[in-house]
Amino acid sequence: MNLSTIDWLIMLVYFAFVLGIGFALKRYMRTSNDFFLAGRSIPAWVCGLAFISANLGAQEVIGMGASGAKYGIITSHFYWIGAIPAMIFVGIFMMPFYYGSKARSVPEYLRLRFDEKTRAVNAFSFAIMTVLSSGISMYAMALLIQTIGLLHGIVPDAYIFHVSVFVSAIIVLGYIFLGGLTSAIYNEVLQFFLIVAGFAPLVWIGLRNVGGWQGIKQTLPANMTHSWQGMAHASTNTLGVEWFGLAMGLGFVLSFGYWCTDFLVIQRAMAADSEVSARRVPLIAAIPKMFFPFLVILPGLIAVSVTSHMAGAGQETANHTQIVTLPGQPLSEADYAALAAAHPAVKIPLDETHPHGIIPVKTDPVSGKAVLNADGTPVYNYDLAIPVMLLHFFPTGILGLGLTALLASFMSGMAGNVTAFNTVWTYDIYQAYINKKGTDAHYLWMGRMATIGGVALSIGAAYLVTNFNNIMDALQLVFSIVNAPLFATFLLGMFWKRTTGHAAFTGLLSGTAAALLHHGLTLPADAAPGIHGGWITVLHHYPSDMAQNFWTAIFAFSVNLLVTIAVSLVTKPRPEPELVGLVYSLTPKPVETHLSWYQKPATLAVAVLAILIVLNLVFA
Repeated sequence: MNLSTIDWLIMLVYFAFVLGIGFALKRYMRTSNDFFLAGRSIPAWVCGLAFISANLGAQEVIGMGASGAKYGIITSHFYWIGAIPAMIFVGIFMMPFYYGSKARSVPEYLRLRFDEKTRAVNAFSFAIMTVLSSGISMYAMALLIQTIGLLHGIVPDAYIFHVSVFVSAIIVLGYIFLGGLTSAIYNEVLQFFLIVAGFAPLVWIGLRNVGGWQGIKQTLPANMTHSWQGMAHASTNTLGVEWFGLAMGLGFVLSFGYWCTDFLVIQRAMAADSEVSARRVPLIAAIPKMFFPFLVILPGLIAVSVTSHMAGAGQETANHTQIVTLPGQPLSEADYAALAAAHPAVKIPLDETHPHGIIPVKTDPVSGKAVLNADGTPVYNYDLAIPVMLLHFFPTGILGLGLTALLASFMSGMAGNVTAFNTVWTYDIYQAYINKKGTDAHYLWMGRMATIGGVALSIGAAYLVTNFNNIMDALQLVFSIVNAPLFATFLLGMFWKRTTGHAAFTGLLSGTAAALLHHGLTLPADAAPGIHGGWITVLHHYPSDMAQNFWTAIFAFSVNLLVTIAVSLVTKPRPEPELVGLVYSLTPKPVETHLSWYQKPATLAVAVLAILIVLNLVFA
């Protein structure tokens, strides 16, 4: 790929700007509160955009584009079922607990509500999860740079993946080390607008080339263009999960488990300048969140339909075979004919129920060889749906903007996880168990050292996730093991004052163990035992990785819920005066008498729900 001067200039200006924000804010980082919580002084709308942008990393942009290409419009459930209801719930019910308790992190809230050991379990598991999530963003960025040849001719091809990992790590490390959470928040706002500016033209151009939404519906199977069609049975939809698994696994356990308990996003709301602002943050974020399927899922659908109905784009033979397309290089009919003549063996069965379009075959990022399934058929790299779209449709200049938007999403995901990691490490691990009597200046120093450590661990995680051909599958697996059991602990702890610390601790361990056990005994179709599951033995096969993730979450949540209830009934609860502000029934309701009706969080929540219902009906 040959980028023009303006393309390079756009990307270089972006990198200079994000580092510049870090340098500009460094002088304001006087205390640990400034570094970890932005001094709790950020306006609600800024926190709202950061709230959504912190979640707008590689897993959102690349992962949702990949899931759109692999599963279809049914992926919108990750937003309309798997995000918005939980975001409303956290704004209305949970932010008063977090903000009002003055806890500096989610694990610290668990210490206040339960005890030290419950906090420790969450702190260590969350630290591991943030490192894995940051590694996923780092891997996706390096994969993008390698695939599109961004550094071709500058760095030897064999080292591009490795150089990309380390360069992205250094940039993120730079602006967080300097400006802490404040730097991350303002960069996330910048990244939000960049992503919208870069992807909106891509969707518009792509839709024009495939005949709009009607053209996609005519090209792709019906189960890829309807969000609720075929949900009665796992075998009749692309996601491989029935309505109960979707509603319970994604819509309840994974969704509420992530948005209500994940400190990565909660940290942004806790940086707001008042409790009312903190409650508005997730509600403000929910509005653009509802419409992001049109920016990140639609490109995936376009990618798998763009060549399947265009003359010469997918030269088919009488026996329904299709030549492999090269990443970012759609071939003409003459090119296909020449390739077929030169390499007659390079043909792949065309799966008509899952069109491949311009999705390339997955290659090992280290060896460069094609990755094959157990039966010898190629694995398609759906993670490259959006990058290939950019190269296919964007001309010089706009291509630079689109690539910058992608790079911004990776930076956002990495930075969000690293800032959450350094806070939890410093407050909930280092201060709690290693050095309880350090000065504030010492903890500020430790936060910066934790930033370095978190980035270093993320580099290792980046190499671990190369085993998945859809990073959304990998991320949901992490959430099902960590967040799903944690949500049961929060749900009981906040709404049942009888819940005890011993029960919360036992339930968390049991739920996590249940998730690991279920993963070790089950395996998705066409996957080999190992990181995808079945590492104990295979007792059950799921139609897809995502179906397995949903049911892993359901098992983890259910086991935790039952164990926590049982142990609570046989252990002594804490006195009620100690639970004021920590349990819903014992906490004074937020004062809203000074707010007009349209300023109240509940009004905003009703409006968001109304839009949500309309979107589900339109695409049902």
